[in-house]
Amino acid sequence: MTTPLELDGNTLTLSDIRDVAARNRPVNLTAASLERVTRARALVDRVAAGDEAAYGINTGFGTLAEVRIEKKDLQQLQRNLIVSHAAGVGQPLSIPEARALLLLRCNVLAKGFSGVRPSTLRLGLEMLNRGVTPVVPERGSVGASGDLAPLAHLALVIIGEGEAFFDGVRMHGRDALRKAGLEPVVLEAKEGLTLVNGTQAMCAVGVPALLAAEELAELFDVAGAITIEGMLGSHMPFRADVHAVRPHVGHGTVAEHMRSLLQGSALVDSHKDCAKVQDPYSMRCIPQVHGTAREGLSFARRILEVEINAGTDNPLVFADTEEIISAGNFHGQPISLALDVVAMALTQLSSISERRVEQMVNPALSGLPPFLARNSGLNSGFMIAQVTAAALVAEARILCHPASVDSIPSSAGREDHVSMGMTAALKARQVVEHARHVVAIELLVAAQALDFREPSKTAPGRGVLAAHQLIRSRVPHMDVDRELHKDIAAVAALVDTGELLATVRRAC
Repeated sequence: MTTPLELDGNTLTLSDIRDVAARNRPVNLTAASLERVTRARALVDRVAAGDEAAYGINTGFGTLAEVRIEKKDLQQLQRNLIVSHAAGVGQPLSIPEARALLLLRCNVLAKGFSGVRPSTLRLGLEMLNRGVTPVVPERGSVGASGDLAPLAHLALVIIGEGEAFFDGVRMHGRDALRKAGLEPVVLEAKEGLTLVNGTQAMCAVGVPALLAAEELAELFDVAGAITIEGMLGSHMPFRADVHAVRPHVGHGTVAEHMRSLLQGSALVDSHKDCAKVQDPYSMRCIPQVHGTAREGLSFARRILEVEINAGTDNPLVFADTEEIISAGNFHGQPISLALDVVAMALTQLSSISERRVEQMVNPALSGLPPFLARNSGLNSGFMIAQVTAAALVAEARILCHPASVDSIPSSAGREDHVSMGMTAALKARQVVEHARHVVAIELLVAAQALDFREPSKTAPGRGVLAAHQLIRSRVPHMDVDRELHKDIAAVAALVDTGELLATVRRAC
């Protein structure tokens, strides 16, 4: 039985999010967290019972913060906030993304700086454990007071409104709760605001994108190594002493990975006395380009690891000092910039990969049959595979226009600088999708190029050999033209399942 995740608001990891969101790991609340939540709620209750104005507790929201609300209307105030802010449009987040959103919001509440009632937090956790997943439209957030619209759609289900998925069926939120044996809550003072302030939607989309990007970065190294062997490229650019004199961490990491993938190659000896002096940049500069992309992904990881355990409410409730402070922790700028970098890193990996594909299919560059077809002319070989890669890279470059430098003021000028963090997350997600196909195309084309080198007689490096054998177990060598989209999909499946990466890691 899977060990439950103990949620405390401070120690959630990126892999924990994947376990809960995609693998349905159960979640519990720690006793220490429950005690913090209870104390913060007690402070909110005291303030709500008093006469002093406190933002979000007994006032309006945003530009309406100066409007005082009567005590008898506080419940209605919180409900109105949720229903009015649920203005999202577009396709719903995937179920894993929506589950990640719910988990992340519960984790923020568990920190004890939000002022939510324990019963409301427990309902969120039980929704995760019993499979009630809010339907959350993916568009409508500018990352201002956080992801207001997406989080409002999540909160609708908590109050028995909106829509949710349960047992794979989309239905009214109240029906989904009932089928799971749960009851909605009536929100009390501050709870509506507590549920919608924060950066959890951009993180819910961004964290899976980053995790996929990190695996793709490793796979682009594998694809590059197969290309090196298929193109009879030099191993010298990956030497440790070369990178010791320009000691960027990412460069050294990729160079070491390439050495591991190419270790044991007998193929390299077959062309050590060839006339070629230098390889093209797309091969020779793999450590420099791939390594820089990894540095970007490392930056994004550092930001997201902090953010998933951050208190992003406004106002924040400090039970120890009995203060309720309005500030700006909800602003999505750190995540927006980080996810822009994820998109740029993956696009540069895809861009150099497409150039390696061109090197292999172009007979003037490769010394191999045109488009890697034995009977070219009658057969077009991998001509259009390169075109597809080029199309994907072109679109990814357009998607790299940074969202983090954009801003459209909202809320009558009160929210006069916004992060566009959700835009950055959605762009990064799309670039990930393009990159997985680009790397699948290079893996497919490189396997074909390596076939012409007769690896049975002159074996390539151990990592290359393992990858080539696995690819060939699913996709045979192409002697005559066939539907290439099926081959690309088959290799992409090896990428998606992690089988290719696992196989290469074992070999190395």
